[in-house]
Amino acid sequence: MAKQKKAPRPKAITPKGFRDYFGVEVSERTEMLHQIAGVYHRYGFEALESSAVETVEALGKFLPDVDRPNEGVFAWQEFDEKDNGDWMALRYDLTAPLARVYAQHRNDLPNPYRRYAMGPVWRNEKPGPGRYRQFYQCDADTVGTASMAADAEICAMLSDTLETVGIPRGDYLVRVNNRKVMNGVLEVMGLGDDQAAKDNVLRTIDKFDKVGADGVRELLGKGRLDASGAYIDGVGLSDDQVEPVIAFLTSKAGDVIKTFANLRDAVGASAIGAEGIGELEQIGDLLAAGGYGSDRIEIDPSIVRGLGYYTGPVFEAELTFEILDEKGRKRQFGSVAGGGRYDDLVKRFTGQSVPATGVSIGVDRLLAALREKGRMGGVATGPVVVTVMDRDRMADYQAMVAELRNAGIRAEMYLGNPKNFGNQLKYADKRNSPVAVIEGGEEKERGVVQLKDLILGAKIAESATHEEWKERPSQFEVGRGDLVAKVREILATQSQGQAE
Repeated sequence: MAKQKKAPRPKAITPKGFRDYFGVEVSERTEMLHQIAGVYHRYGFEALESSAVETVEALGKFLPDVDRPNEGVFAWQEFDEKDNGDWMALRYDLTAPLARVYAQHRNDLPNPYRRYAMGPVWRNEKPGPGRYRQFYQCDADTVGTASMAADAEICAMLSDTLETVGIPRGDYLVRVNNRKVMNGVLEVMGLGDDQAAKDNVLRTIDKFDKVGADGVRELLGKGRLDASGAYIDGVGLSDDQVEPVIAFLTSKAGDVIKTFANLRDAVGASAIGAEGIGELEQIGDLLAAGGYGSDRIEIDPSIVRGLGYYTGPVFEAELTFEILDEKGRKRQFGSVAGGGRYDDLVKRFTGQSVPATGVSIGVDRLLAALREKGRMGGVATGPVVVTVMDRDRMADYQAMVAELRNAGIRAEMYLGNPKNFGNQLKYADKRNSPVAVIEGGEEKERGVVQLKDLILGAKIAESATHEEWKERPSQFEVGRGDLVAKVREILATQSQGQAE
């Protein structure tokens, strides 16, 4: 009888496009989300936690097709004997689930409905450097009102959020534009009902930040040579058709009054364009009344990303401080949040237009920005470690841990093999523990404990002379009853030293 082959062991590797997060990364993200939630809650928004799984039909953006039903999303078909089971998918953002939730529960929800949501989303896209298939989003939306006060409030809340998490004023700008103004420009261009031509224009102006006004002019016309020398065919518009786009993109002036005047020139007699400018003026007035000046939020027609999706105002939070790229070149950090008004999303479910506006913060990018500013990214301090000197006195050590925890101090008892005490200290070092508690039989008899300041000890070991080591001891003997007080004192001293 042939010997049965053993099944191969699974490979311990992270799936392509995903990653694991450890310790300090998770803690920092949790703390940041808590701060953001605090701002949202202060503005009157309510938390919503919807299912991570939606029907592909409800998601809407990626509908199943014959060749690849899960295009863009991670999807599967529910089992059905007749092969008619629903297609299910992991959510790709937090806005599509909101539209479904509002349509399903609208009779029970207040109107307008203000909600915020935080959590992971998944996209079945090609991964790349810093681009993962699972990432966190942090959204806030108002559904059920067409008032520009809702859009102004989102912008103000976004500004407050950035400052709350540690991006100082002067290091960011929330920029605001309006899709209706762009629609007015398209109308002036005389494209009529040619939706393909309109889409080409929107795709081209989306490259404005990369190629500038001259590059957009060439791409809308005959075409241009790119940086590699390859020729890119243009949209083929005439000079008269192209100029309103350039006027729109370059309409930002030194003051907002002149900017609005330039925009009016760009949209000409277009009614929808004038409506969009009027909405921007309303937002500007409301923000000014709330004390948000152009140093925090500004009207900027050059913000064109997302114009194909949104139906009215659009906004983007950009960090303006400089960082060094992988080649050592200076560049601005860039966008960390975006949003706008999307009045047609809920209509897919209800058949009726429901106005909505919102913003989404890229959590991972914002965390990266905070690390660049030195506000995050330090080494996380581990727990106080109570070492084990005598297996028969585990209850004594557990009592110490309980006292420390009850006093609000993070602590743990060493749970490995206590035979080699050096290994216990190595463990404490690996955990980045601030203090090790030591109580052998002799200390027990005298009613004392030894406290080893591991952070100070490491610093002394790096550079101190023997004389300096004697003057600055890193190990202290205290009465057993003074355990908590002395540990607190050591932790406070360490905290002060790190602040300096």
